[in-house]
Amino acid sequence: MNLNKIIGGLALAGMVGMAYGQETVVKIGHSGPLSGSQSFAGKDNENGARLAVEELNANPITVAGKKIKFELVSEDDQGDPKAGVNVAQKLVDSGVKFVVGPYNSGVAIPASRVYNDAGVIVATVGSNPKITEQGYKTLYRINASDTQLGSKMALYAAKELKLKNVAVIDDRTAYGQGVAEEFKKQAKASGMNVLGHEFTNDKASDFTAILTNLKSKKVEAVFLGGYAPQGGPMARQMKQLGLNAKLLGGDTICAAEMGKLGGDAVGENVLCAQGGAILDKAASGPEFKAKYKKRFNQDPDVYAASFYDGMMMFADAMKKSGSVDPVKVNAEIRKGSFKGVAGTYSFDEKGNMKQSPVTVFTFKNQQPVPLTSY
Repeated sequence: MNLNKIIGGLALAGMVGMAYGQETVVKIGHSGPLSGSQSFAGKDNENGARLAVEELNANPITVAGKKIKFELVSEDDQGDPKAGVNVAQKLVDSGVKFVVGPYNSGVAIPASRVYNDAGVIVATVGSNPKITEQGYKTLYRINASDTQLGSKMALYAAKELKLKNVAVIDDRTAYGQGVAEEFKKQAKASGMNVLGHEFTNDKASDFTAILTNLKSKKVEAVFLGGYAPQGGPMARQMKQLGLNAKLLGGDTICAAEMGKLGGDAVGENVLCAQGGAILDKAASGPEFKAKYKKRFNQDPDVYAASFYDGMMMFADAMKKSGSVDPVKVNAEIRKGSFKGVAGTYSFDEKGNMKQSPVTVFTFKNQQPVPLTSY
């Protein structure tokens, strides 16, 4: 009897081993600011990727006759270029061949070289045009670029808000400089006067001197090339100084964090441009928002849907190519098209989305609310 139990147990163990043998584990890297002032964005992005991984593991895809189990390897790049390069090397050394992130352009530019040299496929929301000007064939931007974000915010300011006199502040990061320059270029082309271009940094919190100077120039709007941790305090200080100008920005201030940091100084006076169509009007947008809230007990922020889509795009390309080999998966992404929550992902030669709508938001009750997409 005992011998039969032992034999039965060994047979069962063998069957379990066979089951594991039919499973392929694929590591997915995530690089983002999980600590510091931008951690709200990094965690949101990570959550988007995690939601996709969990869904895929609950209903696994089959590639080359084996079920795929995805493993998310998330690293904190602190929004810092040097740390981002170290994270990239760490992910490469651990065998990661697919990465969602980095979030920051200043991190994505140097880190992408490490990923490229190792043949890693990267899907980033970094918006500085330089990212995709490097010629890397495994690098994709899964949202609008600074060219689109900055220029469409300027077009909206000129055509819809009928503004004439504006100013620009940028935080000297790769993202801040890029989006500010694009806004300035289009503002001038649209007939607006750019009465000043001031500079700060992504750690600053006191903008009184800059804003006092701009108030004396009677500007109607200030465009911030920077992030919500600067945008919130800037809105407060504009109100305190009696600077009755609109605060404009790109995707990185289209976040609930703006309302948290700016309080009642953040309302319809703040407008921002974000890549992608209005999520509530996208076919699967409301379903995604509901799933995200159920899983993480909060609403998705700026790029959760994009990171979710990036992960799903990888899985879709693996399924279509019948391989987890990054060379074959990349060939599929290059030639194919994937319809996600936030957009349809098909890319040009440089790795930019062929079509990336931009949505303009304002704030109500300290929360970003979409106005229009174009």
